[in-house]
Amino acid sequence: MSPANRTEEARVTPLLDVREVDSHYGRIQALRKVSLHINEGELVALVGNNGAGKSTLLHTICGVQPASSGDILFEGESLAGMAADGRVRLGISQVPEARQVFGPMSVEDNLLMGAFTRPRRDALADLERMYEMFPALAAKRRQSAGTLSGGQQQMLAIGRGLMAKPRLLLLDEPSMGLAPKVTDETFATIRALKAAGTTIFLVEQNASSALAVADRGYVLETGEVVLTDRGPALLANENIKRAYLGM
Repeated sequence: MSPANRTEEARVTPLLDVREVDSHYGRIQALRKVSLHINEGELVALVGNNGAGKSTLLHTICGVQPASSGDILFEGESLAGMAADGRVRLGISQVPEARQVFGPMSVEDNLLMGAFTRPRRDALADLERMYEMFPALAAKRRQSAGTLSGGQQQMLAIGRGLMAKPRLLLLDEPSMGLAPKVTDETFATIRALKAAGTTIFLVEQNASSALAVADRGYVLETGEVVLTDRGPALLANENIKRAYLGM
């Protein structure tokens, strides 16, 4: 990234600003001085192998996993000491790895669970918007979420995340366990959300798909950011091709 571009970005207060964050599981250090930022309206991808610390970083941003040091700012304000539900109320919503829908509950109740911080009247008004976005869910609104296909459960998980009316949507491995055709449909949904102005932090092991839709990307290895650039530039990087794309 050129110095001019860095200077231009520095003038903008990021929506999310992660500053030299460490995080530990007991004596095991999972994140090491991780710094990254996401501007409003951007789609930023984080790629890396299994065990690199990608999900740990998302959990730390959400307040589920504590930071050992460093700071995380949202719209310039520190999130230090703020509980997970407080971060949701600020506008940070996560679509978790492996979808984690509430299987015995109906599709509609799963969606409403995503809006637990909002007045019920407002949440009910947004249900139709979700059904318009995901017609397959509308036809199964009374059906138990556990009976849906993997792709439908991923739609439901994304819809549930959107029901929080997020300023920042965190997507954790949305293609995990999905067939190639369903993966393509999921990334089409991500592109549509980006086009509609949703700010997205996409954590994904499928580096080629993630970087193809990203404005910018970061590469995480063993808990450290080792490379950052525009999405297309990372996709064309020979080291990235060898390490993550099998080329």
